[in-house]
Amino acid sequence: MPSTPRPLRRLGFLTIGLFDGADPGKGHESTLEIIELGERLGFDSAWVRHRHLQYGISSPVAVLAAASQRTSRIELGTAVIPLGWENPLRLAEDLATVDILSGGRLNPGVSVGPPMHYEQVREALYPDTADSEDFSYERVRRLLDFVRGKPATDFSGVEGIEVFSDRVQPQSPGLGQRLWYGGGSLGSARWAGEHGMNFLTSSVVRAGDPDGPTDFAEIQLSHIREFRAHHPDGDAARVSQGLVVIPTDSATPEQRAKYEAYAAGRLPRTTAPQGPGRLLFAPDLVGTSAELAERLHGHAGFREVDEVAFALPFTFEHEDYVQILTDMATHLGPALGWRPAAA
Repeated sequence: MPSTPRPLRRLGFLTIGLFDGADPGKGHESTLEIIELGERLGFDSAWVRHRHLQYGISSPVAVLAAASQRTSRIELGTAVIPLGWENPLRLAEDLATVDILSGGRLNPGVSVGPPMHYEQVREALYPDTADSEDFSYERVRRLLDFVRGKPATDFSGVEGIEVFSDRVQPQSPGLGQRLWYGGGSLGSARWAGEHGMNFLTSSVVRAGDPDGPTDFAEIQLSHIREFRAHHPDGDAARVSQGLVVIPTDSATPEQRAKYEAYAAGRLPRTTAPQGPGRLLFAPDLVGTSAELAERLHGHAGFREVDEVAFALPFTFEHEDYVQILTDMATHLGPALGWRPAAA
């Protein structure tokens, strides 16, 4: 098995948090229990996806506020909050509040761009300003400034019995260094590096030039290197990889068959760039931990990082996630050189 020049230092997982629209409490409780299990198993981080007008987590900051009170050590992240739906000042207040409540464990991941299906939601979301909203990197810069303590107003002091601050409150020390950008292009990697963010790279990248390479791992590697080349910390800048990885060491035959069918059903989209955005998807990895470790060590993107947030598949049952996480922590992580965090 080839060795990796960056031994795996931090192991995390990412969950979408699906629920039944007629009984949403059960799905949210399952998500919280999975995060609690991750902490008991020694995972370093747990991340939640973000979904609007779907049957998944629409308010990850609220979910992680709950998780912060049911855990004590594991870091809690969002992957990612689409800022096109958010007011950066209000979001900065929420993020800082949850970071304080968690004891400094929040890792907010964000991205930019118009909201999905914008033409259908614009009147509900921005009825008076839909044509003038700025969905560029400027929205991230505003969030960064507010979180990092730059003034939000030119007014502060005492008015009557009210005391006002010119900065977002609360201010949470260290949160500004734990902001992540979820990017899939060279441009986003460069911007995140230039602005001192951390970089989340997932199972989706943009292929870019129609005449350029279409090998997922090589494209992802180029993004990681572009990010670090423009980051003040250089090669020490934090990057987390988020492939879909499904270990089967303790899976039942029925579970293994389900996992393999899931991956096979999604495989055709990995053969060529998809759509006008030329999105390139990584194949889902299914197998024993020994098999997965070998495949990961052969992955150019994985070899460049020392932390991961492996994505849990959509639509599986709670007991499937328990099995997958348990195998990740007890078999796959150690096979990659990782050691569980102390309780």
